Amino acid sequence: MKIYETKSAPNPRRVRMFLAEKNIEMDFVQLDLQKGENLTAEMRAKNPLGKVPVLELDDGTCIAETDAICTYFENTHPEPPLMGVDAKDKAVVAMWQRQVELALMMQVGMCFQHTTGYFKDRMVPVAEFGHEAGINASKYLNILEHRLENNAYIAGERFTIADITAVCAIDFARVVKIRLADKHKNLQAWYERISARDSAKA
Repeated sequence: MKIYETKSAPNPRRVRMFLAEKNIEMDFVQLDLQKGENLTAEMRAKNPLGKVPVLELDDGTCIAETDAICTYFENTHPEPPLMGVDAKDKAVVAMWQRQVELALMMQVGMCFQHTTGYFKDRMVPVAEFGHEAGINASKYLNILEHRLENNAYIAGERFTIADITAVCAIDFARVVKIRLADKHKNLQAWYERISARDSAKA
């Protein structure tokens, strides 16, 4: 099997961290997003949306979307559990993962796409929308700060996929000048612990 990705993009990094935590080796095929290598007919056949990452199994099945890829490996390599251990825990992890993805990662992504012009050859950037998305991302950091007052990790007392998504989003946010503030004491301590994990270098 193999994964089509772009090393510098945040969503492929989420998958690499997930695989590193589970000690799963993988062949990676690099695509140049700026050159549109993800938009070729060959790649559209693997993922009609033309996004990365895409997991291609040995039987030719292609699985796109970061969460879907991680779910596949959670089921095939259940240890260590990164998406919950029982019904309640899985639901709590899924809730935080979803919120971090929508309220932080996606907002940072929209800020990047609409304020930098990186993909202006294939979309119409709306600067005002991108600016507002950046504000939304910054506001969500305050929610995470409060959450981490009484929790070691975002979904509770164990490291999970929600922490992976959050740290990748925060690192990506530097590109659009969104950073942790002095007031984010809990979030900063959490960030340092997560960034020190071996998987953060994946």
